[in-house]
Parts: sequence; C-alpha cells; structure tokens
Amino acid sequence: MSDPLIIAIPSKGRLKEQVEAWLADCGTPLKVSGGARGYLAELKGVPGAQVRLLSAGDIAEALDSGEVHFGVTGEDLLRERGDLEGRVLLLQALGFGRADLVVAAPKSWLDVDAMEDLEEVAHDLLSRTGRRLRVATKYLAQTRAFFARHGVADYRIVESNGATEGAPAAGAAEIVVDITTTGATLAANGLKVLDDGVILKSQAQLAASLRATWSEAQLASAERLMRAIEARAAARRSVTLVWPQAESDADGEATIVARLVEAGAQPRPSGLLVAAEQAAQAASALTEAGLGPVTVAHPEFVFAKACVALTTLRARISDVNVK
Repeated sequence: MSDPLIIAIPSKGRLKEQVEAWLADCGTPLKVSGGARGYLAELKGVPGAQVRLLSAGDIAEALDSGEVHFGVTGEDLLRERGDLEGRVLLLQALGFGRADLVVAAPKSWLDVDAMEDLEEVAHDLLSRTGRRLRVATKYLAQTRAFFARHGVADYRIVESNGATEGAPAAGAAEIVVDITTTGATLAANGLKVLDDGVILKSQAQLAASLRATWSEAQLASAERLMRAIEARAAARRSVTLVWPQAESDADGEATIVARLVEAGAQPRPSGLLVAAEQAAQAASALTEAGLGPVTVAHPEFVFAKACVALTTLRARISDVNVK
C-alpha cells in the first residue's frame, strides 16, 4: 500500500470548526477516528488521504519540515517562519480565521500615529536615556522585517510568552506587535494601532509543503482534493443562465450568445456560465434580444478541465521529491 497524502488541520477551537465546515462544503467531509477527541481522520471522496489534527503552530512547523503535504493554518504563522519561497506554497486563501498583525502604541502618545513618528520616539528615547524602545511580540521575524522597511532601528524585542497586549501596562515594553481581529482588546489595554502599522492581513490558508516527499500516488490524491476545492470555489463565483430555445431568429440568439462568450461567459449545452457579478448584465442583454424568460441558477460545483493548483504545485516541487 502506498504512503498516504498527509493533511494537517487545526485540532480545536473555532478554526477547527470552520475548516470542517469548509471541507464539508467542498464535498469532502471529515471523518474523525477515535471519536470527537481523536487526532486522526479521513476525507470522504479523497482516497489515500490521512488527516492529522494538530495545533495551528504545529501545522506551520510540519509544513516547513515536510512532515505533512497539505496544511490549513494562519498565514501569520506560516510567514513567521521566514521567507515562504522554497518551503511552502499558498494554494488558497479560505476567507476565515481573519486577523491583522499590527503595531500598537499607547493611546497617550498623542503625537505618535505612524511608523515615522515611532522612529522619532525611539531615537529620542535612546538619546535621553541610553535605552532602546522595547517592543513586546511573539512575531520576531515579521516585526524585524517590517521595522527595517520603515527605517526604525533604535529598538529591542521583548519576546512575549503571554498576553502581549498587557506588556506596556505591566512595564515590560513600550509598544506591542500582536494579532488582532477587532482591535477591542488592544483598546481595552490603552493601545492604538498605528495608521500604517498593519504588518499583515492574515487569514487561514490551504498550503502545500515544498519540502515533503511527493509520490505520484500522493499527487493523485492531492488532485482529487484540489479539484473539489477549485470546483466549489468556482461555483461560488458563478451562476448559470438558462432560457427557452428560440423558436425563431436563431441567428439572433447565436449572435448575442457569441457576444457574451466573447465578454467572458462560458457556453453550456443549455445556457451560459457567467461570473455572478455579471449575471444581471448578461440576463438583460439576453432579454433585450428577445430571449427569455432567463433563469439564474447557482451551481454547486464547476469542474474545469485543468487543475490550476496541481499544475502550480508540480511546477514548484523539486524533481527529487517526485518518485
């Protein structure tokens, strides 16, 4: 029996619930082994796939090391491990698990609204006290890179192991770099997000490891999953337009259909597939040409001939990793 395609998803919390709902929506529901507290699972409709339930941080580490082929975790955790190039391929942003990685300073710093203001404060603090501005964070790599881009050098990082937003009040740091969804927790701790202080607008990502060993059997299982995911995503972006076949003026019908196809619609045996935001415009064009009534329907899946994600993945995997 060939080695399985290993997929890691979050083991608990709201993100786990959202990932399970997303997989079910894609027609590949999760079946957990060992009851609700099990840490292994299978995906219905994806033979040869094994699912491991891990913490979000462990998923990022497992993708980085090549222990798993696919993983779903926050983009902030993936980028914190360094440059993604050569390690991890982001396949699809999932639209949930959203959070911003931000720079926040005390509200009492009335003259500090942007990173350039922070640079002046840091320089002034060093000149007056000989002490560098302290920045509390768990995101060391992204903080250093962001501060460097903004020319802020007179600071030192205080690595946070607890509630980062409480560091200034506790006297452990002057500012923080932390994840926030609404900003409410930061505000409750007397902090404000700098105007240009958003380092990353993060969300959950389906990612593939470029350091894993990939077999053709594993790539075949990956294709089954990725085709289902792509087809569901395409369906959410599309609608089908259907109308009774014209009893007369067939040439006129062909002309308007050809015009819509030229504008991006895809012909179907019984109608057209169009982008959802173009439905009203396309339907109006059809009815103005004397066709109709036009019915708009939402497809559940739209499977394309080619699997874009698989093509991209194959192009990025080293030849030595495909056996």
